[in-house]
Amino acid sequence: MDIMHKLFFGLLVVSLALVALFVVIDRGEKAELCANSISCIKDLGGDYRNNLVNAEFEGKTLHAPNELAARPFRTVSDVLGTSSSDKRIEIDLTNQRLYAFEGDRKVYDFLVSTGKYGWTPTGTFNIWIKLRYTTMEGGNKDRRTYYYLPNVPYTMYFYNSNIPKWRGFGIHGTYWHDNFGHPMSHGCINMRTEEVEQLYYWANPPSTNSTTYATADNPGTKIIIYGEAPYE
Repeated sequence: MDIMHKLFFGLLVVSLALVALFVVIDRGEKAELCANSISCIKDLGGDYRNNLVNAEFEGKTLHAPNELAARPFRTVSDVLGTSSSDKRIEIDLTNQRLYAFEGDRKVYDFLVSTGKYGWTPTGTFNIWIKLRYTTMEGGNKDRRTYYYLPNVPYTMYFYNSNIPKWRGFGIHGTYWHDNFGHPMSHGCINMRTEEVEQLYYWANPPSTNSTTYATADNPGTKIIIYGEAPYE
């Protein structure tokens, strides 16, 4: 093989690798690098934004409910569960349920909506940041999967060695649909706001402000995700 053919072959391999890195096709949809393909994790302020009230979800315009701003700040003592250690969250994709444990004792059992088309990753993760509110944006307008969601409440982003923090996978409240028990998201775990609020204040690290980071001395709760979400 001469030098020109080697060069051409090398460029072709690099091009194909880049395509594979940035675009994954699954059942005709585009799986983005980030769970929220436009916003990723840009908004880490954690505060409610009164000027952001208009939302959009898959072609429908709606409003972020005003009562979210009035929810009081709580502490772990206000919710079920008194132990600060040996906590874990399990997410069962097959049955679309979330379970929270303290040791062998189950303290929560909630219906959720996970990612469509297998977009929610499986494995063992840890919470790395908790946000009272954040903005999420992603999807594709041409495919009518676009969403712009300000003031998403009680977000807990998680990560591991294979899913880095910047990809923006998380557990959070949901005001734009009520179809729990069925996959609805681009990879995140959608929960009813009143239920994720309990989980948010129960999970580690204990919330100290609108934005709370996990640390080596105060690590985030372990999250175990397993099963296979139904295709609907």
